Amino acid sequence: MRPQFPEFRLGKVLATSFTATLTERCGDAVERIPVPRRLVDWLSVSGLAVESCTAQQLERAWELRESIHAAATAAARRDPLPVSAVQVINEHSTEGRAAAILTPDGDRQWRLGSASPVEDALGVVAADAIDIITGERDGRLALCASPTCQAAFFDTSRSRTRRWCEMNTCGNREKKARFNAAKREGPGSAA
Repeated sequence: MRPQFPEFRLGKVLATSFTATLTERCGDAVERIPVPRRLVDWLSVSGLAVESCTAQQLERAWELRESIHAAATAAARRDPLPVSAVQVINEHSTEGRAAAILTPDGDRQWRLGSASPVEDALGVVAADAIDIITGERDGRLALCASPTCQAAFFDTSRSRTRRWCEMNTCGNREKKARFNAAKREGPGSAA
């Protein structure tokens, strides 16, 4: 029987979905790709299917993930980008040899090289991170308002005022906490 792992938090933006493979960074962290097979799973559901991954490739993926998170967090705060994070992102972006392919349905797919498909896939993720950090895409980087999460996410809402990385998780948890706190204070309490 295959061990149970936490579900992936998949969004519409590849780079921030990748950083969401480690959640609750400021609380009890949840690693969603703890073993090489889970990186293979995440790449597959993200349109970057590879057949296998080594422990060393997983470590490089974690390094890229944390570099993207650090750079995206700095960009969301309008702080200078960490030089080491920029270097890691750039290394992965230039190492990748993936090619964008147009499907008959008008969609984009990625063709990964046969020599190093994991590196090619991580190169695609790094290039996506560069697009969102540099402002090449329509949206804005923001940080989740949950004190235990603080995930960097890419806000494409019409007003660009989203507060949560995911309403179904962080947003609901925070709203429930506020509701329960108000209930404990009781009716007639001064707020």
